[in-house]
Amino acid sequence: MVEDQPRSTDMFSEHIRAMRTHLYLIFLAAGIYAAPHISNIAELLSLLQQMKNSMTGDSLNLRIETPASIDNVNCIDTLFEGVELLKNNSDLKKFSVFFQKFERLKQSLIPSPAEEGECETERRNTTKFIEKLITFIRKLSKGTKA
Repeated sequence: MVEDQPRSTDMFSEHIRAMRTHLYLIFLAAGIYAAPHISNIAELLSLLQQMKNSMTGDSLNLRIETPASIDNVNCIDTLFEGVELLKNNSDLKKFSVFFQKFERLKQSLIPSPAEEGECETERRNTTKFIEKLITFIRKLSKGTKA
């Protein structure tokens, strides 16, 4: 019986080492998964800022339904519809990289499902819409890092 005790302690130690290794691998995989996502969001924000800074002419006069509050989950579709309007604007075709990347990340930008509800909007110029979109993406990206 005395001989069994060191053996069980060794088995327990091995089990703990194996669990530590598995936990390390899980964290490593999570880090690998999150790194491209975070850099893609940073690139999206950079491209949006460039788009906002390049607004001139007709693209500046475009009026887009803009949510009064980005905290309302029901307003996400309104933001996505606004991005579609920007995408279809001939003056903004040079930002096709942004629209492609946005489409790929769109699913990760959608928070948990919302209940049916109203979204209070206002027709705003393109610059104001882009500012709201930047705020929305920043807010969601902070939520995914935590």
